[in-house]
Amino acid sequence: MRVEPSEIEKKEQKVLYDYQARDIDKIFGRLQEFPNNYNLLYQLPTGGGKTVIFSEIVRRYIETTKKKVVVLTHRIELCDQTSKMLTEFNVKNKIINSNVKKLEDQDQYMCFVAMVETLNNRLNDDQLEIDNVGMVIIDEAHYNSFRKLFRFFNTCFILGVTATPLSSNMKLPMKDNYRELIVGDTISSLINNGFLAKPVTYTYDVGLGSLKIGMNGDYTVKSSEELYTNALMQDKLLKAYEERAKGQKTLIFNNGINTSIQVYDVFHRAGYPIRHLDNTNSKQERADILKWFKHTDNAILSSVSILTTGFDEPTVETVILNRATKSLTLYFQMIGRGSRILPKKPEFSIIDMGNNTARFGLWNGEIDWQAIFRLPDFYYDSLVSDDEIERKFKYVMPDEVRKEFSNSIDIDFDIETEYANTKKYGLRSKSVLEKSIEQHARMCVENSEDVFDARILSKLLDQDIEYRVRRYSYCISKSTKNYREWLQEDYGRKLRSKINQLFL
Repeated sequence: MRVEPSEIEKKEQKVLYDYQARDIDKIFGRLQEFPNNYNLLYQLPTGGGKTVIFSEIVRRYIETTKKKVVVLTHRIELCDQTSKMLTEFNVKNKIINSNVKKLEDQDQYMCFVAMVETLNNRLNDDQLEIDNVGMVIIDEAHYNSFRKLFRFFNTCFILGVTATPLSSNMKLPMKDNYRELIVGDTISSLINNGFLAKPVTYTYDVGLGSLKIGMNGDYTVKSSEELYTNALMQDKLLKAYEERAKGQKTLIFNNGINTSIQVYDVFHRAGYPIRHLDNTNSKQERADILKWFKHTDNAILSSVSILTTGFDEPTVETVILNRATKSLTLYFQMIGRGSRILPKKPEFSIIDMGNNTARFGLWNGEIDWQAIFRLPDFYYDSLVSDDEIERKFKYVMPDEVRKEFSNSIDIDFDIETEYANTKKYGLRSKSVLEKSIEQHARMCVENSEDVFDARILSKLLDQDIEYRVRRYSYCISKSTKNYREWLQEDYGRKLRSKINQLFL
């Protein structure tokens, strides 16, 4: 049965679609073949209805086996959402939270929803015993915190569900905990069939050389804050929003609270309706902010990772990745917040300010989840490095800067070609930068009345200079950060000197 996009909101995913029914049948096929002690992983993109699918599985499993089911989540919001969805499927369930010490009423329930840490504490302390459990369902199964509970359910059928079957810890691959992966419909298929909005992706080149990798394999908050709180990056973000998303409901993801607060300040000063949200906000503050965001047409919400899961706001029109990440899961989660389709929203925008698209590919591109599940190390090794990404950057002078050099006809300079000439004619490699400096100096002189104006104008060339120095360092195979910084400082000094000479 094909459901039109306009009907998706009305039915709130309570009706099973063809692809959902097909995957449920596959999972039950494994259940019949391996009813006990079998760990199965199921993948479906964000927005495809994973909660709907496992709620129907719970209903059908209880009905056919008369055994109990435990559903595990990693956040309290997901507990509540899961419990409500199960209730909509007529599955009477009980949430095991911090207030539940014993299950004296467990005979009244066939399904229990619990946060992993809460249940783990109860089971370890022998405070809790759930009788007749035949199946355990793990939501957001790529998180490794669930592994500690497997020993308590070693005779059960365990079903993990996730949009990205890649462990949050590269040292603990999912293939070590799950016997098999079932892959659901692709993002492109769900888009083509009217279940997800079509993405329109805009990328902005960002130099990530200053970022550092932490123990978890991703960029550290500290190094990200230093880069993304920089005035140039904040200005770049604002201009990107004004170019691609002005007037649209926008969600901005940052890596660090200070960055998000500064984003709020920049947009607020520019007169845009914006709020900031992070995990230090109270429950009531969060509710008030999300209510404002929902009911404000052109609202902007700047956040710090807190809305990557357990947050569903279909009216989001633009997602801005104001951060870089090495996590494929996080990349998919952030973008997925804008993918919900509405009758008047067939597409949404992605603005990438962290080279994430170059690193992982387009969000709706083809991806071999089976290969990633079986050979995660190979996947990590094949990821494009930041250095490789940045080698493909091409500097384009902004229009407002170009206007300041309107008297100059030629503003481009091909570092690679000039370097090849030095090899061909036996010239010094440094002559490449000397020619570049001479061209920049002429540009400043051609568009200034005196040496002081020319020097001021030269400051507008900082990004072009950084780009040319980086290209040169690639040519000579000496591209350490310290060396490039020294070259840039030296370039600036020689440019000012050259400007003085040309005026004299």
